[in-house]
Amino acid sequence: MVYKAEHPVAIVILNWNGRKYLEQFLPSVLQNSPNCDVIVADNASTDDSVAFVRTNFQAVKIIQNSGNLGFCEGYNQALKQIEAKYYVLLNSDVQVTPGWVAPIVKLLENDPQISAVQPKIKAFHEPYSLEYAGAGGGFIDHFGYPFCRGRLFDTLETDKGQYNDIAEIFWATGACMFVRAELFHKLGGLEPAFFAHMEEIDLCWRLQNAGYKIMYCGQSEVFHVGGGTLHKSNPRKTFLNFRNGLALLYKNLPANVFFSTLFIRVLLDWVSAVKFLLSGQTGDAEAIIKAHVEVFNKRKYWKQRRRLQPIKKEFHALKGVYNGSIVWEYFVRGRKTFTKLFNG
Repeated sequence: MVYKAEHPVAIVILNWNGRKYLEQFLPSVLQNSPNCDVIVADNASTDDSVAFVRTNFQAVKIIQNSGNLGFCEGYNQALKQIEAKYYVLLNSDVQVTPGWVAPIVKLLENDPQISAVQPKIKAFHEPYSLEYAGAGGGFIDHFGYPFCRGRLFDTLETDKGQYNDIAEIFWATGACMFVRAELFHKLGGLEPAFFAHMEEIDLCWRLQNAGYKIMYCGQSEVFHVGGGTLHKSNPRKTFLNFRNGLALLYKNLPANVFFSTLFIRVLLDWVSAVKFLLSGQTGDAEAIIKAHVEVFNKRKYWKQRRRLQPIKKEFHALKGVYNGSIVWEYFVRGRKTFTKLFNG
């Protein structure tokens, strides 16, 4: 059964055992999102999330998935059941603000080549700080390491209005991503094998290869708790980030830089594993090793996924690609902010 949204924008919140976040943040979504449909897509929660929403938020539509399908397939299955012009993939631990929808919809309406847009992402618990998962818009370096305007590795900038602009970027965060529904489905949605983490980067790379723009809109602002489902110190998160980071390159790199870039990336990941090991974080070191083993054991799968991708454009011709190593700049040259990276 397909749900036909009453409005052009369908805000879809994927939930798994997240009643506390729904209780805390759904009111702000409903209050600050006029002329939008709000939908909770539930990944077979075992808490009382669904019953709670039904009882307390009658205006919210509920779609129930058959199991805990993860972030990627959870959204893929839910969005197949929703007809709208634009989807908003919104984390359950995000507080939205008055007027957050309109500037982004205006961008999308004015330029049909814009496929996805993210707002400014700030930290819920430190509201003057930009937030890890998105900040002022996503970039990527030559070896596939993602970073943001306002966030390099764990260094977060204070929001002083430096990213109040509109800018073309490489990737928009999955914590709060507006995307054209037609293009989401046309390009196959989120990569199900990723389960969670870096799936939005993969989607945005495919969108760019297909000739579309990814944008950041600083006139829209939301606050993200972050780490609500899986804290960044959890080795499982390390595994997903390193596995998906390597798979991301395997899927999307054009042939002329495929082997050289992948080779250096593997070496850099092993340096990270040694660094974790020397600092006593053996779980994270083991997670990196397991991530690499899994990717290379499934080479046939990733080769098949490569063949299904749009024509691969020259990597460095894409917007938001830094032609260098963020690892080198940050850890060796000491460039800790986005501005210093480009103007240092």
